[in-house]
Amino acid sequence: MFVNQYDVIVVGGGHSGSEAALAASNLGSRTLLITTNLYNIGQMSCNPAMGGIAKGQIIKEIDALGGYSGMITDKSMIQFRMLNKSKGPAMWSPRAQCDRLKFSKEWRLTLEKNVNLDLYQDTVIDLIIKNYKVIGVKTIFGIFIKSKSVILTNGTFLNGIIHIGNKKNNGGRISENSVKGLTEKLKKIGFLSGKMKTGTSPRLDGNSLNYSKMIEQLGDSPIEPFSYLSKLNIKNKKKCYITYTNVKTHKLLREKFNKSPLFNGNIKCVGPRYCPSIEEKIYRFSNKENHQIFVEPEGVNTREVYINGFSTSMPEKIQYKALITIPGFENAKMIRPGYAIEYDYFPPTQLKNNLETKLIENLFFAGQINGTTGYEEAAAQGLIAGINANLKINEKKPFIIKRNEAYIGVLIDDLIYKGTEEPYRMFTSRAEYRILLRQDNADERLTNIGEKLGLVSFDRIKKLEKKRKKIKKCLFFFKKKKINYIIANNFLDKKENIKICDLLSRPEIYINDIIKYSLIKDFIKKNNINKKILEQISILIKYKGYLLKEEENVKKMLRLENIRIPNNFNYNKVKSISIEAMEKLINYKPNSIGEASRISGVSPSDISILILFLRKKI
Repeated sequence: MFVNQYDVIVVGGGHSGSEAALAASNLGSRTLLITTNLYNIGQMSCNPAMGGIAKGQIIKEIDALGGYSGMITDKSMIQFRMLNKSKGPAMWSPRAQCDRLKFSKEWRLTLEKNVNLDLYQDTVIDLIIKNYKVIGVKTIFGIFIKSKSVILTNGTFLNGIIHIGNKKNNGGRISENSVKGLTEKLKKIGFLSGKMKTGTSPRLDGNSLNYSKMIEQLGDSPIEPFSYLSKLNIKNKKKCYITYTNVKTHKLLREKFNKSPLFNGNIKCVGPRYCPSIEEKIYRFSNKENHQIFVEPEGVNTREVYINGFSTSMPEKIQYKALITIPGFENAKMIRPGYAIEYDYFPPTQLKNNLETKLIENLFFAGQINGTTGYEEAAAQGLIAGINANLKINEKKPFIIKRNEAYIGVLIDDLIYKGTEEPYRMFTSRAEYRILLRQDNADERLTNIGEKLGLVSFDRIKKLEKKRKKIKKCLFFFKKKKINYIIANNFLDKKENIKICDLLSRPEIYINDIIKYSLIKDFIKKNNINKKILEQISILIKYKGYLLKEEENVKKMLRLENIRIPNNFNYNKVKSISIEAMEKLINYKPNSIGEASRISGVSPSDISILILFLRKKI
């Protein structure tokens, strides 16, 4: 039935667990993925979409490191859009609407192809721990399975409670049982736990909607795949639509706030600040007369549509009455009601920066168990946990991504040093080096790192080298060659003989303005320079000053990282730092001044005092 002992056991088959299992097995670890229902692997519990603001960058980064979320997204994509194109390139974020069933199916097929990975349908309810080291798991059917390491990726299933009005049911998703026993085991060992809340929107029958009353939302063309290896001819297969709530909608829901578990006290924990329910929106933004609603298809061969922007835990009848007040929804048929779910999480400050727990050796946490929200954040953590579980059992150094290298680095760094008391969601604003961490250059930032780990194929490296050569050649051409360009000003339009790079550095000039010139057109055709490379070159030229400034800031940050703090350092001897900083530093045990500076509650003055003390000791 099983091998005698696994190297890695992954508990949970969601986005985090799937990435973790493939990363560990691809690196050579004999891996077992245990999940309650093998038919729900890679399930998109909420909106069937991947990417978005900062999240699209994360999917690109996962792909560049050798993960699979980008490829699965490309295979199941039914509409693509690049968000924030009107803003600077640091904000550009790819987003794909996916076919929910195909997405899950592709994940299952991908996992099954890996000969180093076993799948098993069961529910883990206990951990086998000896001398503060995990050595296996116990399932609900009383089966003990040995392992050198365990990765918990339980999502919203730990003691999950589903709320629809005053109705409560145990569950991690609608019609799926919650997991009991694990939280209690971990708390008994000494872990701190808390509760978080998330929610989802009702699903409607798309054939019952009047799309003529809505705003059509088309996808971008041509489509830009998420995976750098994708050779698929992806097309937009479905349209999305936009409509709005109104005064009548708000009045109806406001009058029934007492029926909402968010307002009547049935739900006491915190939900995602940046993805509030419709009742929270109406309460918090009482002066607004309408809220945007996105009508998004669940797949190619289904009538079911997702009502993005209408997450709710109100009773079903109230949900329905409110929905039919929205333009286009007058004759709507509800397929599934929206609901809220409370679940257990473990504050991520209890983790090392490789996602291994501080209390139990070889035990890793990834995904919503760490207090995050979103498929992308979960997948990123799963990838890193899978890599590090393999490295740990093979007595190799942990793999840590820095904040200046990837959004994934920002995500994990924020979690372990700042913690979170509400569901953590990634935004571009969280990354101080976001102009360096763009969606267009994730391959340049991370592919070579993935190669060193052993996750990246030769084909991927070859493709990256070709891209780099083309960028270098094109930049050299733009810096040397001049064109006669008509420069418009307030008085007189005139032609100037100007270098291409100098022209492109002007804020009012774009790459599409100059590629029509025969000199540039011939060069592009001869060297097979595609649109993506031209766009990236434009960014490198136009934002050169900002890029240099951020690179200088990175150097300053790395200097702080190089000031190491001994493992046995006695913070009690540093008399001048604040009591809060003292407590936090003793608890976190940072390895460097850089890490110490990112701990919430440790002020710049505390850091200055600590640096002076360390230098005296040196």
